[in-house]
Amino acid sequence: MKMLVREQIKALLAQENMKMKDLAEKMQEKTGKNYSLQNLSHRLKRGTVSFNEVLEISEILGYNITFEKI
Repeated sequence: MKMLVREQIKALLAQENMKMKDLAEKMQEKTGKNYSLQNLSHRLKRGTVSFNEVLEISEILGYNITFEKI
C-alpha cells in the first residue's frame, strides 16, 4: 500500500527534525496565505491539500518531487 501524502510529509518532517507548526509558519511566510497548524493539519488529514501546496512543502523541506514511470 502506498503512503498517503500526509504520512509522507510527516515522515519528511521527522527526517528534517521539523514540527508541523514550523512548516505552517514557513508556508505562511512563503506564500502570504494563512496557514495555521490546525488548518494545515486538518487539510493534510482530509487529503485536501493541493499539489501546488505539496510543491511548496517539498521546497521548504529541501526536496524535489520527481515522477517515475511504473
